[in-house]
Amino acid sequence: MDRELAPEYLQRQRNRRWGFSLGVVLLLGAGVYLLWNSLQGTLDASRVRTASVAVGEVDNTLTAAGVVIPAYEQMIASPIRASIQRILLTPGTQVLPGQAIVELDKSLTEIEYEKLQDQLALKQNSIEQMRMKLDKNLFDAEINDKIKLLNINRLRADHEDAIRLQKVGGGTAEDVTRAENALRIAELEKKQLENDLAYNRRSMGASLREMELGAQIEGKNSKELLHKLKKADIVADRKGVLTWVNENIGSSVSEGEMLAKVADLGSFRIEGTCSDVYADQLKAALPVIVRVNESTLRGTIAQVKPAVKNGVVEFVVQLDDATHASLRPNLKVEVYVVTNRSVRTLRVANGPAFKGKRRQYLYVLQDGTARRREVEVGLSNFDYVEIKSGVRAGEQVILTDLSEYEHLETLKIVP
Repeated sequence: MDRELAPEYLQRQRNRRWGFSLGVVLLLGAGVYLLWNSLQGTLDASRVRTASVAVGEVDNTLTAAGVVIPAYEQMIASPIRASIQRILLTPGTQVLPGQAIVELDKSLTEIEYEKLQDQLALKQNSIEQMRMKLDKNLFDAEINDKIKLLNINRLRADHEDAIRLQKVGGGTAEDVTRAENALRIAELEKKQLENDLAYNRRSMGASLREMELGAQIEGKNSKELLHKLKKADIVADRKGVLTWVNENIGSSVSEGEMLAKVADLGSFRIEGTCSDVYADQLKAALPVIVRVNESTLRGTIAQVKPAVKNGVVEFVVQLDDATHASLRPNLKVEVYVVTNRSVRTLRVANGPAFKGKRRQYLYVLQDGTARRREVEVGLSNFDYVEIKSGVRAGEQVILTDLSEYEHLETLKIVP
């Protein structure tokens, strides 16, 4: 026969059921809370870097490398074939205009100069002899011409006498014909003599002119060698610093071989290089931004070298402030070539959040919550990125790379 259960037992059973139900509810609540947190996400504010959207200009730039070089560097070459006799200054020395750097042995060139002077004197003597010979020949030809003229006058008189004698019966027609032929022969001989005289004047004048031109060439060669001898005194043309000198005393140097380099360290320029992928975008007169340590300098491309070497294009940058205190020879700098510019556009500081895509997601911070937005990116450089759509001026954009949270619409930013 069944007995009625004790009240204490029934109470314990009810308490057990209520405890189990409460535990299930608490577990479900914790699961929902954890799921909500996993879907929403939280970030420590100290891990997040933000920037405000503002209105300004943005330059689109190409990244290149650069080296600071002196704006002016004089290359001093040997003007003659000689040997190095003495080194008067060492690299690093400050030089002044007219200060001697290297002393060359010029003895061989001096002997060659004296030889040229002797050859010039011989040519001038030959010209004088030619001129005297020409004067004598012309004088003889003129005398012969005058003698021939007198002979013609005599023959003309004989011809006239023969005609008169024939009229009075004292002569014959043969005498007249003979006198006339003699006169004509003499006149033809005079014409021949005059033609020879004119030819001799032209030909001998041309020969004299040829010899005079040869003497002029010898004289110019002599002047050129004398100029080289004067330039063989290796001196600085202007104030600067001696950066290199050929210190091989006693060695022979050929004409045009480098002896020294003097640089003006008061002003500088940049020799830049970049990938040939950007070769079609590099043009002379494009603006350039140069980062020198913590300083930013402006300039323009003065020259783009036409040759491509090992996939690299070289160009020269003329700086607006070529005397800036931070510039040093051979200093490596960052160069940014400005290829495009947007004025009065929305911009934000550049950061890891920007991946170089035209359209991408960014997180905008509002009241402690970061909300994901799709934005359209325009021009960019090392400082700023242009935002064409998706944000408004004054909003705070998170610049930290949040790629691991890109599946979340919102993120809670906790202090």
